[in-house]
This record gives sequence, C-alpha cells and structure tokens, in this order.
Amino acid sequence: MSLRPTINLLRRQLSSQQIKRHGSSFKASDLTVDITTRPHQKPDEPEKCLFGKHFTDHMFLVEWTRQHGWGVPQIKPVQNLSIHPATSCLHYAIQLFEGMKGYRTVDNRIAMFRPEHNMDRMLRTAKRAALPEFDKEEFLKCISELIRVDQEWVPDSTKASLYIRPTFISMEPTLGVNVPNSALLYTLLCPVGPYFETGSFEPVSLMADPKYIRAFPGGVGVYKLGSNYGPTINVQQEAQKRGCQQVLWLYGEDHEITEVGTMNLFVYWINEQGEKELITMPLDSGIILPGVTRTSLLELAHQWDEFKVTEARFTMSDVKKALNENRLIEMFGAGTACVVCPVNKILYVDEELHIPTMDTGAELSRRFLNVLNDIQYGRIEHDWSYTVMDLPEQSLGSLKI
Repeated sequence: MSLRPTINLLRRQLSSQQIKRHGSSFKASDLTVDITTRPHQKPDEPEKCLFGKHFTDHMFLVEWTRQHGWGVPQIKPVQNLSIHPATSCLHYAIQLFEGMKGYRTVDNRIAMFRPEHNMDRMLRTAKRAALPEFDKEEFLKCISELIRVDQEWVPDSTKASLYIRPTFISMEPTLGVNVPNSALLYTLLCPVGPYFETGSFEPVSLMADPKYIRAFPGGVGVYKLGSNYGPTINVQQEAQKRGCQQVLWLYGEDHEITEVGTMNLFVYWINEQGEKELITMPLDSGIILPGVTRTSLLELAHQWDEFKVTEARFTMSDVKKALNENRLIEMFGAGTACVVCPVNKILYVDEELHIPTMDTGAELSRRFLNVLNDIQYGRIEHDWSYTVMDLPEQSLGSLKI
C-alpha cells in the first residue's frame, strides 16, 4: 500500500536570489523538498531493526549564521555532511540532540508522543550550548513534514516505531573556544524495534560503582548534550564485563541514586512510614535529565492517586534497607528508547542485590508501559498523542500486534 504524498505538491526549487533569511527562526512555509530518485528497501520485519542502525530515505536540515540568521529549511535525501576539520562541534562538543518517536496507530494516524516537551528541552539545551534559538512550533511542523515524506517507513507494527533524532551542531571552523557564528540543525529518522536485544519488557541488571560519576550539581547533566553520553561508553563496557547490561549512576558520599544508563530511574516500595510510594530523583538536584517519559509516569501516578508519589533524593543504603525489610516492590527505568524497563539485579560494588521486580509480575511498571503504549499506538484517545497525519481507512487488524 503506497501512502507517499504527491511529490509535485511538495517539491519547490528556489534560486539563490530567492533565498529568504529569518533572524529569529526558519519557517515551515519556506520548506523545500527534494525527493530521492533512489529509495532504499524498507525492512520487512521492523521489530528486528536494531536501534539507530537503519535510516529512512530523507533528512531535514537548515543552516544558521550569525550574520544572516536562519536559512531556508530543506528536506533532501540522506547524505553525508561536509565540514571543516576545525569545526568546533568536533573539538569542543558544541552539539546536542533530542530523541522522539513516531507511531502508526490503530486509529489510522501517524502520531508522535508529546513532542512539544522535546522541543522545550531542546531549546533549553541550545541555550546552554550557546547555540541559537528557533521557533519550536515551526521546527515541529518541519519534522512532521519529514515524517509525511517518509511515511512508508513508519512501521506497520505495535512492536516497532519510528525513532526521530533532531540534532543541532556548531559549524564554526575555528580552534578557538568561542560562541558559534554558524550552526546546522538537522533531523534523521530510523525504524526501530525494542531498544534492548533481550526484548521490550525483559528485566535488566545494573552495575552500581560509586567511582564512576555521570553528572554533578551545576554541570550539564540536565541537558541533552552529546558530551554527556560519549564518556559513559567505557563504563557501559565495564558493566558488561561484570555481567550487567546497564550502569546505575550514583552520586555523592552517600551514593545517591540518579539515572540508569540513558533512563530515569523509579523505585516502588513501602516507605518507612508504611505507605506505598513511587520515588524518583528530583529535578532540582541538577544532575538528572528531565525525561518526557519520566514526566508522563509521574503525571499518570498523580492521576491514579493510588499511592504516594515522591520526587526526593534516596540512596543505595535506602534501597538495601528496603530490600532487607522486604519493602522494595519494583525498580524500573523509563525513557523514550525503551519506554519502561524493569530491573532485577544490582551489582553494588561487589555485592549482588536481587531486585524483586519480576517476582510478582512487575505489576506497576507493566501497567505504566501498557498505558503509554495504548496512547502511543492510538488504542485510547489522549491529548499526549500529537497527530502528524491521518491515514486512509484501514482495518484495525492490519497492524502487526
């Protein structure tokens, strides 16, 4: 079934004399579209697509210079970038990104999940990286148009999705540590299956070693900068050598629990006052990323009003005490890539701690996952679902469940 839009309506050619420049932001109404003449073969089983390994046919990009402001936004075939070897994104990590997802829903739409939150976070990060502002609504319109152009790549499956990677880099060709005078904003799309090779809801084990620190107060751990991720790869390899799949990042002399891998972390337990409580690290700590999935889980928990919901610092000693007193019920990570991921083991320095998440069926984390999936795939109507486009009528059974 072909859902490709009429190309002639999208394609517009502008000569160099016609190029418009905007100081504060580019405009989606100026978007030009160049459709590839050599489309790639789409995966037959998107559920098996490894994260970030398969790319769609097209990308979005727009240039910025301090002298002229924003240029004309473009959609064109995915291609290599040409940059000077002194470009400051390579030398000083003046680079940031976002992570979002698109879904082919059972109610005949292509939709994104709360993308306005990603746009807000991207603007905050851009300011911290000394990169220019843009109009988030215009950028969201451009991303939506990119998805419409590559709509056939959005998986026909409720076990796969379209990963969306907006990226913002300095293009300043200088070895000086300066505010960039030129930049590039672009977006890639990838069909993806489950983030972990073990599956979409299989528990993971964590290595927690206090000698490794991800972020600190006053630093940039609250921003989605590439420089927060590269230095974690070696520690991730250490975790794998020690039989774990992810890293549980600790902070401070009392080993506060912060994040897990690239996810926010939640603990569901009976607190010392005898109350059922969902707890996660607060944003005012200045060391965790304000995740969109994190926000969504907290909002759902408040709406249900079935247990106490707390954003507060807690430590590995608190977790060990709760385990020894049989008060810890579940532990799980939450993020765009994996959505909700249960935890079943922590290797704390040299001590192995069994986390009983799966012992009782991971009821809360599974409930969170099911509700978010229902919203994302259109099984329930919700204002967190951002419609990119409506699709022709199809049977509800046509999606691979």
